[in-house]
Amino acid sequence: MNHFELFNLPAALDIDLAALKAQFLKLQQQFHPDKADDKDQALIKSSEINQAYKALSAVDSRAAYLLSLKKQDYHLDQSISDFEFLQDALEIREQLEDARSSDELTSLRTEVKQWMDGLVREFKIDYEDEDWGEARDTVRKLRFFQKVMADIDKAEDRLLDDDSFDLDDDF
Repeated sequence: MNHFELFNLPAALDIDLAALKAQFLKLQQQFHPDKADDKDQALIKSSEINQAYKALSAVDSRAAYLLSLKKQDYHLDQSISDFEFLQDALEIREQLEDARSSDELTSLRTEVKQWMDGLVREFKIDYEDEDWGEARDTVRKLRFFQKVMADIDKAEDRLLDDDSFDLDDDF
């Protein structure tokens, strides 16, 4: 059974994330090791459910999983060779490093989201056309932007921590 079947979802890049989470919680409750007679089997099943959920919950890993279903997921760890993309990626990283306000981070998040939306469209076309090399390249780019989004979250957390720190605070 593949991950999509496990969660009763179509094997597609666009899925209902709320349905994914609801089914995940239902399965986790059903196969919780504390409730099972065979705790070892329940632990294995619970681990499989967690792994499947992780693979489907983010667009980059979901795209990579779709490629794996077609046996086209090799070399996803290779470097991106698109020079123009790498220049844009460097600029985005520099913007993130230079961001000093929540507004700057929000603006950067919007820009990254637009990039990711474009890459999702590209992946769908490449996947439909069975252009596996381009699809793999698009997954690499999606992974880059997924990491940037995580770094934006961390930067926002640091800003919030810095803003909430006050020498007059009682410890």
